[in-house]
Parts: sequence; C-alpha cells; structure tokens
Amino acid sequence: QVRLVESGGSLVQAGGSLRLSCLISGDTLSSHYVGWFRQATGKDRDFVALIQRSFGTTTYADSVKGRFTISRENAKNTVFLQLNSLTPEDTGVYFCAADPAYSSTNWSPQYWGQGTQVTVES
Repeated sequence: QVRLVESGGSLVQAGGSLRLSCLISGDTLSSHYVGWFRQATGKDRDFVALIQRSFGTTTYADSVKGRFTISRENAKNTVFLQLNSLTPEDTGVYFCAADPAYSSTNWSPQYWGQGTQVTVES
C-alpha cells in the first residue's frame, strides 16, 4: 500500500518562502510520477507541479512558474516543493499525489496524501 505524507505547511508573510515535503512509503519513489496540487477554501483542487519518474522532467502551472520548484530525492523517497515569493493567492491545502502512470490530459493520480496547510498573510 502506497502512502504519502506531506509536511512543511505553515503561516508565512507575503514574499516569504516555504519548503514542503512529501514522504512516500510502500513503494519506491522512482517508480512514480509525483505531483503537487492545492485547494483553496471553496475552490476546486488545482494542479501546481509535476516531476516525472524518468529524468526528473518537471511541469508547472503558469501561476507558479519561476516561483515554485519541485524536486525529488529518490534515496529518501521524498519529493519537495520549494515555494518562493509567496502571495496570499497561494494560500490553500497542498496535496502531493503519485501514480506509476501519467497522462498529460486529465491526470488522475491513484495515491494522495492528507495535505498540508499553507497560509500566506499580506
């Protein structure tokens, strides 16, 4: 059973930075595509970033390009999301998700974490 546990969410001032972590257990990280999603209160869950299982190719939502960086450390079975230049619009619950397969259209990962709250104050 694959399990994902996020950590690192916090309250931060606008312009600040955070680093979120997603620890994966039950399988090897290198076997999975891993993404980060976020959900603001009352809104849909949105894609944020993806790191592919081969070569570590990354993809970002336009709203976070240049500010967020996704990375992976296979030896620690952990994926990171570095959040810089945060704005109040980045507030939400951040989820990591993983799946051995990926589709560029309507990707629906099989495994999800419980989420970690990021709150950005102006």
